[in-house]
Amino acid sequence: MFDHVTIRVSDLDASRRFYELAMSALGFNEPTAGGDFFEWWDFSIAAVREDMPVTRGLHVALVATSRKAVDAWWRTMTNAGFRDDGAPGLRPAYHENYYGGFVLDPDGNSVEAVYHGRPREGEERIDHLWIRVADLAAAKRFYAGIAPVVGIRIAGERPERFHIATDRRSSAFVSDGLPRTENVHIAFPVADNAAVDEFHRVALAAGYRDNGPPRERPVYHAGYYGAFVLDPDDNNVEAVSHNR
Repeated sequence: MFDHVTIRVSDLDASRRFYELAMSALGFNEPTAGGDFFEWWDFSIAAVREDMPVTRGLHVALVATSRKAVDAWWRTMTNAGFRDDGAPGLRPAYHENYYGGFVLDPDGNSVEAVYHGRPREGEERIDHLWIRVADLAAAKRFYAGIAPVVGIRIAGERPERFHIATDRRSSAFVSDGLPRTENVHIAFPVADNAAVDEFHRVALAAGYRDNGPPRERPVYHAGYYGAFVLDPDDNNVEAVSHNR
């Protein structure tokens, strides 16, 4: 679903230690490192900047390969001193085979290892996100508007949430009375530069705010072509083509 998701962290060293352990305990490789970021395939952390404050109120679930892997992950994280946010167990409110364990990262975001009773397809580290919003209807209008361009659909609608989905993954936008998620960056992969241009055009035509026009961004790599807009909760949403 996501090309990448980036969170901003208040203490890069502390968050690196947390996420290196969280990822390695699930069998994921060492991160790619830059001057102020660390990246594990589709998930990355980056240092805060004056114009990019810390991410708060996010729930990110990571892919586990079994219930035993969830149990071992949770024990590893809590034994290392990270805060428990929910012991491993079945969560039948989601579905009968949903098995997850939860801890809090150094900035208080909820991080989960989850197993759905069967292996997940793909190389993604992210199983799903849970993003809290101030106005559910406004969030749905935004994501429904960009959906045809970035290859997602609206699914799983309930009074308190809706999902964006592809054939392999879904993530939820939620309004449940808790504080909204702040300052998360989500990027959707698209096929070519023209699709990036169309994403930006569609969003701005609907009245959403520009956060970076379509252009090549060689600071990431040659051929990286992206555009950015802000969703109704000021999260930074991108469409990107890597031209590879």
